[in-house]
Amino acid sequence: MDKRKLNGITWAVLAAAIILVALMLGSSLNRTAHITLPSSDPPKDPAAGDSGAGAALTVVEITPETVQAAISSLSRPESYGRSMTVEYLWDGGSGTHELYTIVRGPWTRVDRGLPDGNTRISLTNGEETYIWFGYGQDAEVTALPAGAFSADVEQSIPTYEDILDLPAEDILLADYRPLEALTCIYVETAADEAGYSTRYWVSVENGLLVQAERLLGETAVYRMTSLYVDQTEYDASRFTLPDGTVLLEEDGAEPMEPMN
Repeated sequence: MDKRKLNGITWAVLAAAIILVALMLGSSLNRTAHITLPSSDPPKDPAAGDSGAGAALTVVEITPETVQAAISSLSRPESYGRSMTVEYLWDGGSGTHELYTIVRGPWTRVDRGLPDGNTRISLTNGEETYIWFGYGQDAEVTALPAGAFSADVEQSIPTYEDILDLPAEDILLADYRPLEALTCIYVETAADEAGYSTRYWVSVENGLLVQAERLLGETAVYRMTSLYVDQTEYDASRFTLPDGTVLLEEDGAEPMEPMN
């Protein structure tokens, strides 16, 4: 074969190969930009692949470098209720609080059981907070600006948004982990100067923090657990003060005036 013709064929093949590689790289970059978190089914090994119909989806690998981006893609439900156990642990003893939280729109209600058998109830929307004790209509209500009384503070829980504020170097470990029937994003922080570290379990199904632990060294000093969520849309009666004032607006209606 003529040498010039051979060289022409060689360059044509090389050019076609370069174009093919560029197309493949462009397609790969487009695919990896799409984050798809797994369902609540038990997690599979992210490195194992999937030959089924869902193989075209990219399940983001959770690492200390990617976990903040993955968590920022989650959102909490608009309406839900859940029970919660909060434990404080110390040498020779512990204290436990049982709470029930109801959320609808901007309002969060927390019913906290107290050691004396009474119940502390709070309602907050991030701007104003109402606190009273017991379920009687004559209960005395304290109203105050929300300030530091955020919904999460009222529940005595950390927030997984705290993870987003962490310097990347403070995230020691991050991966997917099963917790009961849930698939969770697990995050563990490095110990701070005082020796405290925090562990978070965030459900990929509902975007809620479902378990957290605070440790001093290897010893747990705080634990919060709330594995089951009821995504019911609770009615306005749950967001009503003892005197009958309805705080929650429904269907554009104005809140009710206090009952006489």
